[in-house]
Amino acid sequence: MNHSIFRKYAWLALLLATTTALAQPAETSERYSSAPASADGIGKRYMGREISAVMGWQGAAWLEREEREREERTDLLLAALALQPGMVVADIGAGTGYLSRRMAPAVMPGGKVWAVDVQPEMIRLLQATVKRSGLSQIEPRLGAVDDVRLPAGTVDLAIMVDVYHELAYPYELMASVMKALKPGGRIVFVEYKAEDPQVPIKRLHKMSEAQIRREAAGFALDWERTVSTLPWQHVVIFRKRG
Repeated sequence: MNHSIFRKYAWLALLLATTTALAQPAETSERYSSAPASADGIGKRYMGREISAVMGWQGAAWLEREEREREERTDLLLAALALQPGMVVADIGAGTGYLSRRMAPAVMPGGKVWAVDVQPEMIRLLQATVKRSGLSQIEPRLGAVDDVRLPAGTVDLAIMVDVYHELAYPYELMASVMKALKPGGRIVFVEYKAEDPQVPIKRLHKMSEAQIRREAAGFALDWERTVSTLPWQHVVIFRKRG
């Protein structure tokens, strides 16, 4: 083979290999570290915090407790979201659909709520509660621990209520949410206030606003505002650039 042609192909192969390597996401081990698990954690750390254990589907009754509206003031949360008819909303970690059922009327006519959860048992509960509610605009979807499995560029607003701190793969899951969001779409973190010792929730199931903003900074998001009027939670809202 002509040596100049060989050198050309060798250079192209090297360039392709380098470009492919740069395009690959960093290894999980580079993002996460391990430590002895605390009572409520999984022993996996991300950006300075231990990821908490997941509340299983067996605790579904707690999500539907009668006092939840009074304790958490879901009405104030719904007002903060400013939902509009025709919007496509993704309720990530929807559980029994408590919030999905309350958001669904606000996006009609023409809107949709994708109620995403990773537990098949919770999806079955979701399907049952949605059927009883008659809210056909709610669509239960089974996601993965690292992927919401929603179509790209379709979501106006994604919301995670007391969910993000439990994600085993927060970076990968967020990347999938970003892919699903439309340009200018919003992502909303609702977390129990770590800054407030009076909030009667275990430590690892709380997050500070500073930690939420720190972790969101790794994505093409602009902080829009933080709503702190809820009794136990703060609502931290970001908008996707572009």
